[in-house]
Amino acid sequence: MARKVFVKVTLEVDSAGQMKPLAVTWEDGRVFAVDRVTDARRAVSLKAGGTGMRFTCFIKNKQVYLFYEEPRWFMEAKEAK
Repeated sequence: MARKVFVKVTLEVDSAGQMKPLAVTWEDGRVFAVDRVTDARRAVSLKAGGTGMRFTCFIKNKQVYLFYEEPRWFMEAKEAK
């Protein structure tokens, strides 16, 4: 089971209100640039629970999901063992 990690997101919002994540700040302060966003849709997090807008992003050539669950952003992280 995964856990929710609430993150800080730098994003661009266009005149139509469309959001485009540009960078994610992880819980330990590391900042990761979003290389590209390939999809955005309402969806649930099957690993960590929760629902909202799910952005399919690529960070360092790895596909990850970034969720906007108003008013916060989160990502899925593996549980510590």
